[in-house]
Amino acid sequence: MTVAPFSIDDSSGEGGGAIPGAPGAFAYTLFRREPSPIPVLISVPHAGRNYPASLLGQMRDPAGAGLKLEDRYVDLLAQAVAGETGAGLLVAQAPRAMIDLNRSPEEMDWDMVAERQAGEPREPHRTARRARGGLGLVPRRLPGMGEIWKRRMTGAELDARLAGVHEPYHAALAAELRTLKARWGAALLLDLHSMPPLGPKRGAHASADIVVGDRFGSSCDGALCAAAFDHFAASGRRAAHNRPYAGGYVLDRHAAPTRGIHGLQIEICRTIYLDDMLREPGPGFKGVVDLLTRLVRRLASEFSTLGGAMRHAAE
Repeated sequence: MTVAPFSIDDSSGEGGGAIPGAPGAFAYTLFRREPSPIPVLISVPHAGRNYPASLLGQMRDPAGAGLKLEDRYVDLLAQAVAGETGAGLLVAQAPRAMIDLNRSPEEMDWDMVAERQAGEPREPHRTARRARGGLGLVPRRLPGMGEIWKRRMTGAELDARLAGVHEPYHAALAAELRTLKARWGAALLLDLHSMPPLGPKRGAHASADIVVGDRFGSSCDGALCAAAFDHFAASGRRAAHNRPYAGGYVLDRHAAPTRGIHGLQIEICRTIYLDDMLREPGPGFKGVVDLLTRLVRRLASEFSTLGGAMRHAAE
């Protein structure tokens, strides 16, 4: 399925939500064509780079922690792919350091909050595993860097991040998926992320370039997942399935194959599109744009073929 490309930039999107501490700054930007030419929405929850001065002032190492937490420039990959394919695109502008959009509000490390909140668990064992590990709703610590913050946050600060960023982003995501489903009978969500290298890139046990997550089969029709692996294999890219990334809160909350909404998480190794320092777009950037563009077109085509069966299953 081929769609004429069009230009996507920050001036062509529709903003929503609000970044606390950054007056007038939107928490996310939504790009879409009307009517949608394909039943695909790309979400990018971890590439936000709008760091308010108040947030930076609370961080022990703003540059280092921000770089490690970001899915660095995945939004630029996604903008290029959406421009070529016509897929809808929802991009977070708020940084992951402020609040992680791929975590449930229940995945909060409550020891980070200066006073007890209404939803705070009273038994330590009820705190989610990822929160205990430092990467909960608000990241707390990073391997090799330790604690991210100089002080505990207030309950008011957490509430502002939830109301301004987390809730509006997920409301916009749900609304766009409903719109796609109403037009096409079903919708496909591609949640796009990047990952640090999983190991050496050469040899018999070279690490994967891509990890495709489908929540161990629960978030997407198996034929679509198989088509993704076939695409990566044909493109000469090593791909892994669900390990170590099976998908997070975005898929848990929004993917519902029995209702016609399918979701895949796609993790891209940063070494294949960034420079050697993993800071700026590198020589592989255009090739990864082409890889993902062809993936979206392949999945959109597969989706059309499977559409009747999917609509039947959703009814």
